[in-house]
Amino acid sequence: MEKALLVGIILGKENKKDIYDQLIELEQLANTAGANSLSTVFQHRKKPDPATYIGKGKLATILNQAKALNCSLIIFNNDISPSQIKNIQKEAGEFMKVMDRTGLILDIFTKHAKTKEAKTQVELAHLEYLLPRLTRQWTHLERQMGGIGTRAGAGETQIEVDRRLIRNHIIRLKKELKKIEKQRFVQNQTRKSAYTIALVGYTNAGKSSIMRMLTGSDIFIEDKLFATLDTTTRKLDLNSGQNVIISDTVGFIRNLPFHLVASFRSTLGEIQNVDLLIKVFDASSENLQIHIDTVNNVLHDLKLSSKSSLLLFNKIDLIKDSHELEGLKNRYSNCYFTSAITKGEEKKLINKIKDIATSEFVNETFQISYKQSKILDTIYALSHVLKKKEDYNGIKLEVEGNKESIEKIRNIINQ
Repeated sequence: MEKALLVGIILGKENKKDIYDQLIELEQLANTAGANSLSTVFQHRKKPDPATYIGKGKLATILNQAKALNCSLIIFNNDISPSQIKNIQKEAGEFMKVMDRTGLILDIFTKHAKTKEAKTQVELAHLEYLLPRLTRQWTHLERQMGGIGTRAGAGETQIEVDRRLIRNHIIRLKKELKKIEKQRFVQNQTRKSAYTIALVGYTNAGKSSIMRMLTGSDIFIEDKLFATLDTTTRKLDLNSGQNVIISDTVGFIRNLPFHLVASFRSTLGEIQNVDLLIKVFDASSENLQIHIDTVNNVLHDLKLSSKSSLLLFNKIDLIKDSHELEGLKNRYSNCYFTSAITKGEEKKLINKIKDIATSEFVNETFQISYKQSKILDTIYALSHVLKKKEDYNGIKLEVEGNKESIEKIRNIINQ
């Protein structure tokens, strides 16, 4: 496990507590990436130093402290510009790596991506982040992406070759993502008749645990930030006569790197067509409102603010003070409180989701002849049959369902 020194800069009138909280989150990110954070350094500045972000004197102090602790990694909570990273790395030397928060998150995403789509998205984001930060330490790229056309031309340096390799690879990855998007579109077309739900929320809020609780599926769960990246989709039985599909999506985090938001737009774009968003948050977090604002901001960027949603506060079992929990429920009275590890909670949550899913149901009565009895299975699949009565005129059905399903049944009967 690599030893890391964390650096947090408080600029101008930034809230100190907020920066301290971000450093705690940065330590969790470092741990997820496989690093052991030995110490944290803070600095107050009016504005970043143009050359090294923290200034030469502070940089020397940090490097001396890192060497004394035998650290091989320095992680900045702030986003450092490409030129500043190069200057800091030059002073640190080749035996000590320097990265910022964005680089760390990209490293975690690279480690945790499993499906072809996630790997493609992460690789694209990583290369777009890497391109302006190339230094001589990246000359291994020719071996990674080598082949015809990779050798330097007249007057072309190795770094210029690496940049050309990366640009060409970025073009290929974008083409690959477009193919995957088309495949996803075809998949979504087959789910048009289903009621669709997406779990979104701050990372490590317990979305996967909620997914397992609702569906009973054996889904990977780990108490780490970004433990899972790939979208998981399962059927959910609401006993409402509907075909219901629920998806677990990648978690959000404060200052989510732009490259990742852009690269994951195709995956997150899948939730644009869902009927219900369940926003999952850790009720025990001291930064609950910040987490809510972060998720809402990302959804706003994706133009999903108006989507029907349910705010779900998970992990209430971690709140030991009953007065604190009661105060939380009063403050967020429009939210649903639960614990994914408490038995019996799944039934309550399923009933809550069912109430939302059926809130726009309409009732309709249909009369079909015995010759049309072969369409009964379709009617049962598209709606919830409340009553069925047979007489000499045929079969009388009282059903409930959404307007689209009811219209489909009407069209089938009248064919």
